[in-house]
Amino acid sequence: MPVENRLIPAQASRLLSGTTLALMLALGQVPASAQSRELPDFSELVDRVGPAVVNIRTAEKVKVPEGQAELNEQMQEFFRRFGIPVPNQRRGAPRGGGTPDDDGPLRRGVGSGFILSADGYVLTNAHVVQGADEVIVTLTDKRELKAKLIGADQRSDVAVVKIEATALPVVKVGDSNASKVGEWVMAIGSPFGLENTVTAGIISAKQRDTGDLLPLIQTDVAINPGNSGGPLVNMRGEVIGINSQIYSQNGGYMGISFAIPIADAIRVADELRAGGRVVRGYLGVLPDDITKEIAEAIGLGKAQGAVIRSVVAGSPAEKAGVEGGDVVTHVDGKVVDKAADLRRLVASVK
Repeated sequence: MPVENRLIPAQASRLLSGTTLALMLALGQVPASAQSRELPDFSELVDRVGPAVVNIRTAEKVKVPEGQAELNEQMQEFFRRFGIPVPNQRRGAPRGGGTPDDDGPLRRGVGSGFILSADGYVLTNAHVVQGADEVIVTLTDKRELKAKLIGADQRSDVAVVKIEATALPVVKVGDSNASKVGEWVMAIGSPFGLENTVTAGIISAKQRDTGDLLPLIQTDVAINPGNSGGPLVNMRGEVIGINSQIYSQNGGYMGISFAIPIADAIRVADELRAGGRVVRGYLGVLPDDITKEIAEAIGLGKAQGAVIRSVVAGSPAEKAGVEGGDVVTHVDGKVVDKAADLRRLVASVK
């Protein structure tokens, strides 16, 4: 008995549309609207956010020990006597120990930042401005302004600097807690000093524990030296993080980048602007994660919490009766899943 192949109208329509799309893809004739659903266009976001992103250059005076300076001079004289070429030295270079205020060797650095307020408060990483004797902020209109360090918090790697200017473009701060794994994000910064460089990717993970005080946002956005301190921006043009570090085995980008959630960064920035430093709680313990074996040994249903390895003498923990071997499962009603949670929750206590 012959078998009759039939397609109902809806099936036929879908088949034809799919075939048409395949042909258009092959011929490169896919409508722009269809392409935009697959690959986002970041040009509008760059126009909107870019003017509020700045380049940060730093200079740190390097003091040359007196003995080392004398040795260098002796070596140079030795080379001259035997006709060995000696590199030209800068006139006025210091002889003997120390470095004068306007001369001497400098250690230079480059990073990024973004403007929080129209009167010149700029957010960046603490490691960008750490130890700097001079901080220069370059705006997108090429103005170069000296910046004053308002405060830097090493534990969160957040810093605030201030430039004297008005009516500056500012970023829009988003909700990093609402960001989702898989969504598109964009970074703007100065990798290797290349100002206003734009790269893009997706959020790979959230709440990534890297051993730092704050859990970080992981992305695959290309980040390189000089990007530090720049903004991580979502598709609504909102800053949701500060690009701060990468995972690398060779010092360059390897597809894993990390950003400080903007919700945490703003809290730190507000304290720095108010008092120049961040005040945190202190317990005085050395915590460790609870392994499955420890959990079974002490009768916990699962490996959750932090076990106290040691207690600092005279610390608040010792005064409260905390001892080595104690297990902490909650702080102020909040669950402690691992040792890092205990450190963060205690630090958040004022």
